[in-house]
Amino acid sequence: MTSDPVDPYIFTSDSLPSDPRFMPPLTNGLLGWRVFDPIMHMGGVYNGEGGTCHRGNIPCPLAVQMKMAEDGRHTYKLDMHSGVFSHSVVTPGFEAAQVLLKRSETSTEPITIQLESSFKPQSDDIVFQKAPDFEGGRHIFGQTISSEVPGGIRPFVHLIWTPITSTLTLPPDQSQSSWVFLVAVAGSDESVRLCYEAGLGLIDTGDLRPSHLRSWAELWKGSSIEVEGAESLNRALIGCMFYLLSSFSSLREGANAPLEFGGVSPGGLSNGNKEEDYHGHVFWDQDTWMYPSVALFCPRLARAVLEYRAGTMEGARANAQQMGYEGLKFAWESAVTGRDVCPEDIYAEQELHINGDVVLAFQQYFYLTQDLEMFREGRGSEVVWGVADYWVSRVTWDPTEQQYHIKGVIPPDEYHFTVDNSVFTNAVAQRSLQFAVELSGLLGHTPPPTWQDVADKIKIPFDPELKYHPEFDGYTQGSGVKQADVVLLGYPLDMSMTPEVRRNDLEAYEAVTDLLGPAMTWGMFALGWLELGDAERAQKLLQKCFKNIQKPFQVWSESADGSGCVNFLTGMGGFLQAVLFGYTGFRVQKEHLAFAPLLPQEVDALSVKGVSYLGNKMDWLIKSVEVSVSVRKPAEESGSQEPSALQVVLNTGTTIPLIPGQSVIFPRQPGQIRKVNSGSYCRPL
Repeated sequence: MTSDPVDPYIFTSDSLPSDPRFMPPLTNGLLGWRVFDPIMHMGGVYNGEGGTCHRGNIPCPLAVQMKMAEDGRHTYKLDMHSGVFSHSVVTPGFEAAQVLLKRSETSTEPITIQLESSFKPQSDDIVFQKAPDFEGGRHIFGQTISSEVPGGIRPFVHLIWTPITSTLTLPPDQSQSSWVFLVAVAGSDESVRLCYEAGLGLIDTGDLRPSHLRSWAELWKGSSIEVEGAESLNRALIGCMFYLLSSFSSLREGANAPLEFGGVSPGGLSNGNKEEDYHGHVFWDQDTWMYPSVALFCPRLARAVLEYRAGTMEGARANAQQMGYEGLKFAWESAVTGRDVCPEDIYAEQELHINGDVVLAFQQYFYLTQDLEMFREGRGSEVVWGVADYWVSRVTWDPTEQQYHIKGVIPPDEYHFTVDNSVFTNAVAQRSLQFAVELSGLLGHTPPPTWQDVADKIKIPFDPELKYHPEFDGYTQGSGVKQADVVLLGYPLDMSMTPEVRRNDLEAYEAVTDLLGPAMTWGMFALGWLELGDAERAQKLLQKCFKNIQKPFQVWSESADGSGCVNFLTGMGGFLQAVLFGYTGFRVQKEHLAFAPLLPQEVDALSVKGVSYLGNKMDWLIKSVEVSVSVRKPAEESGSQEPSALQVVLNTGTTIPLIPGQSVIFPRQPGQIRKVNSGSYCRPL
């Protein structure tokens, strides 16, 4: 007799984590909450000025747990198919599941359970006051105590919720009954009333839960990655995708959104209290670590990240001016205004690579979508060109080396301060300058000649004898580093180098990287070895990441010992990229999407569904000897972009048209997905 296969999307436990930090977060890009916690957070709502700025704590009426007199079997379940967490208890006489009571035997006695609440309608960050009840719900509203910058906006928060009683009773004449409790949160009285009314309407029609399930089904249909043959890896990938997708607002364009997307912080919206998880600030983590995988699947969600950055341009301009430079200097730690809210000035002043990281996200988006509207009307060109102006004003010319230098920076490896010519910083600056020139040509803008001049002559440190890239001027080979730095030259920067140099960089820095450094690091080393064809070495490095995954709900910690930021989306993003861009070899290029599939021995197959490219949705199935690719029919998708006709161009020279609704299969080998030249073939009717 065989047991039913375990659903890799469902995580269950008979007990809760001993450390409440590892309770599962439930978020939607606009609101975030850690299950059973009395606090939730709302996108863009911060309290505190400057370096004390942190996510404002909002009391959560759903901070309720079931208690009962009878002993029973408890089950806690996180269903990632549907984004639903449930707590159920089975006793000899009844079954209770939040919040359903069901008799399991005939009885003439009423059944009562306790609802233990830790909710208090108050906050240290928001001064709340009562408002008149609305449609049977309690209503409070308040404003944050202090603004991010002097004289700045202090946002309002409105809550309406169904009162929760301390007990629920199933009468003797009923076999089962259910209760629904609703909470609405918004930034104005009108919005919160509309939200609450919409929720009540869904309850009345019985569509509250079904509409939620449909939304998640649509998300998974458009973006999933699974492997066969490696169960723990498969579950880890699903967990990463679930928490990352949860962190971006999936509200459709044109929806009457009660809140605005406020970027993604390392610990997501469920975290970010004062002195916790980097205060909920937005770092390069969003643009470099979380964004690439989301952009490959969901251009609409990716665009929200770009719009967040565009919305902080005035703060970025002020940051640059404060330091005496031109253009835009995006904040190392950003909240709402774009002014740097980093508690320590040295990071705000020296972690300059954030500028290039932001532009790289814009460049990847454009290469995936060819959406010039984002750069014309969406202010994307202002971002790219403003960063280019900053780099030109920030470099200094060295007459001896006949090169431009960037001095006094902190590289991604934060164990080193005030160094000159960080190789990653200079390389990402070079790439953003090159894209600024390219974008100028597309938009009919005449770029200043200094953009190209600096891009051509900026110093990229390289040791010709040891044939590797020193991390910065004066770096001594063998010195310890905190995290992935130089290895990022190969990916995501795609810097041209020989396989020998790529290997030397990987070996030199793998040996000296802190084992307790941030979780995203080993995924980048794994990805590098996959580039070089060593899948088994890559897999050994990827295995290190599993130490950061905390059971039972797949919540990541920043460090392998469980310390640091929790729900560490940055680590999840790095891990996901190692598989999504490593096993497939996907590289987002100017005129094509490159691929070079390679699987480790323990993985029988990789399925990637919903890859978005030039208005198309593609499904990939990669096996050890062959690859299958299909383009979905446009009618199946809801995007507004007119899809381009695509073809597979293998490195052997073979060209295979991709006909929507049909699959093509070819031997596993490198190649490209390219746009078909106009008139090459017609789509079938």
